[in-house]
Amino acid sequence: MVRVVYFEKEPIIDTRPLARKLGAFVTLSTAELDVLERLYKRKRTFLAWHDLVHQGQEDQACYILLSGWACSYKLLHDGQRQIVDFQIPGDFLGLRSVVLHVSDHSIEPVTDIEVTEVYAFDLLDVFAKTPRLATAVLWTASRDEAMVVEHLVGIGRRGAAERIAHFLLELCARLTLVGMGSKAGYACPLNQYLIADAIGLSAVHVNRVLRQLREQGMVTFRNGYVTFDNYDRTVAFADFEVSYLDQSMPLLK
Repeated sequence: MVRVVYFEKEPIIDTRPLARKLGAFVTLSTAELDVLERLYKRKRTFLAWHDLVHQGQEDQACYILLSGWACSYKLLHDGQRQIVDFQIPGDFLGLRSVVLHVSDHSIEPVTDIEVTEVYAFDLLDVFAKTPRLATAVLWTASRDEAMVVEHLVGIGRRGAAERIAHFLLELCARLTLVGMGSKAGYACPLNQYLIADAIGLSAVHVNRVLRQLREQGMVTFRNGYVTFDNYDRTVAFADFEVSYLDQSMPLLK
């Protein structure tokens, strides 16, 4: 059941992806939801494949992703790139840039996206009014760091099949948290080239491994949809332990 909190101007629905995500850490009060809603005053749209943040860009605002998918990546001097992560609705884009004053990576929409633009003073105002929300945003940053560590382990030590299975399971957990996936599967706009740039394989190898996982009855990725043919078996195969995502229950109530 969707809970609607009514204020004088308009209702605040606490099923926004970011609210759902922060709710895994903090049980948000109506007053905190009201403050969080103030971050949604500058909405913008960006087209797929056009960077909204460039590596080295200074004094950049950050964004909250409302709809669509994006990726953050590092570009090397020879033109190669490494995708650091994919962002889904409810994620911050470029949060570090607000703190560091210069972006250490680029951000590119994978699909057309809608975002809300957030400046440093917006965040500071929210943090001053609601310390629990500040703690929850710190949790999201720590969780993102934990995912980067897990990705590093995957690239360095997991085999190709385990790496891809783990990657698809992590996306499932993240999307389930914001109401966009389940253990049955989820819509996924990524192509094999994007996955290859994220997990350190060639697109040809990704194609081969996805076929292997499908033939072994674990997971099927076809026509923009990931289907877990046997979720538990895929978890066991990838040695996937969801605890690093820290989303089992609110820690602050």
